[in-house]
Amino acid sequence: MKHPQDRPEHDRPPSNVPDEADVIVAGHICLDLIPDLGHAGLAAITVPGALVNVGGAVLSTGGTVANSGLALHRLGIATKLMGKVGDDPFGRLILDALRGHGSGMADGMIVSAGEQSSYSIVISPRGADRIFLHCPGTNDTFQASDVSDESLAGAKLLHFGYPPLMKDMYSNDGRELEKLLARAKAKGLTVSLDMSRPDPDSPAGQVDWRSILKRVLPYVDLYLPSWEETVFMLGANGTGFGTGAGAHTDLNTQTLALMAGQLLDMGAAVVGIKIGEEGLYVRTTGRADRLRQFGAAVPKSLTDWEGRELLVPCFEATVAGTTGAGDSTIAGFLCGLLHGLPLEETMTAAVAVGACSVEALDATSGIVPWPAVVRRIEQGWRRRTPALPMEGWATGTNGGCWIGPYDKHRSNPV
Repeated sequence: MKHPQDRPEHDRPPSNVPDEADVIVAGHICLDLIPDLGHAGLAAITVPGALVNVGGAVLSTGGTVANSGLALHRLGIATKLMGKVGDDPFGRLILDALRGHGSGMADGMIVSAGEQSSYSIVISPRGADRIFLHCPGTNDTFQASDVSDESLAGAKLLHFGYPPLMKDMYSNDGRELEKLLARAKAKGLTVSLDMSRPDPDSPAGQVDWRSILKRVLPYVDLYLPSWEETVFMLGANGTGFGTGAGAHTDLNTQTLALMAGQLLDMGAAVVGIKIGEEGLYVRTTGRADRLRQFGAAVPKSLTDWEGRELLVPCFEATVAGTTGAGDSTIAGFLCGLLHGLPLEETMTAAVAVGACSVEALDATSGIVPWPAVVRRIEQGWRRRTPALPMEGWATGTNGGCWIGPYDKHRSNPV
């Protein structure tokens, strides 16, 4: 792994923001209220009329802008945050929380008078996945024009997240999202996109997401959704991954390859699918001309990133909470890319930062600066053993990466 200068101050998160940022993180932001449910399971908290004793609550920022953005900041990447809040008490709490991470961390935020800021109540019961009670608020009125050309100047990469939770971004067949990503691409930035899975019965859940992906992915260099989001987006129209928007598909490497192949065919250069405790799956385009359009954050060796299929398992961690783990995984991936790492090491960085994230109840306080992440990996941080059947896959030389049948670096790719 690549080290910056290894001085003691690098082990402390930066306290201010440089005038120019390498990464702009834009899109969804909200205020998260996360109660500590202790030993309470899902059954206990879903009984009508029940009173469940809980512990204290963490009040923190959430959404892509706060989770991925602050994670990048804590890793030492110069980052500008561009989300939208109202001029209400929740909005002031969000801005104050961002300023607590550095004197300039709220400078790129948009404050809209008279609007309700977004908030979520995050219910994370023992032994079950999280439940979110979410108010989209000002995220619904975020438009391409909220990210000005001036704000893009000097940046290498734009990461945008959660358009399914932003009404103007998914309405009209995603034209506002397309407009923003196309403009960033035209300015020479590398473009990264994350998704979220909307309520299937909501207006966002009824959208033709396959059509939107076909519209926007030609401008996306890094498409980094979760498994569940990918099943939802590609399965919404009965395309072989399910019979409806809420259809379930069993996780396996064959379906991962099929889904990723379709997303690459739509125009993305790199597809990274977050697969929870199983780790991170990545498949990249085999087209050298597409990789050459990668933008300012282009990998040092395009050959190393061309025609790859890899899976990296998670690192072992003592889980305190999983809120924001996927966003932190993305931050680790972007950090590895910006440090010029090979694809395998970039993926390792991604799951390492994700593992750091889950060791705290909130999304980002468990994340340590980049040199500390590197040291923990190099000191033999243990990895989980994949539970997925890996027939047809080979283990990589670094002991933690699996190489898939579609990887051109194998002696017998399919």
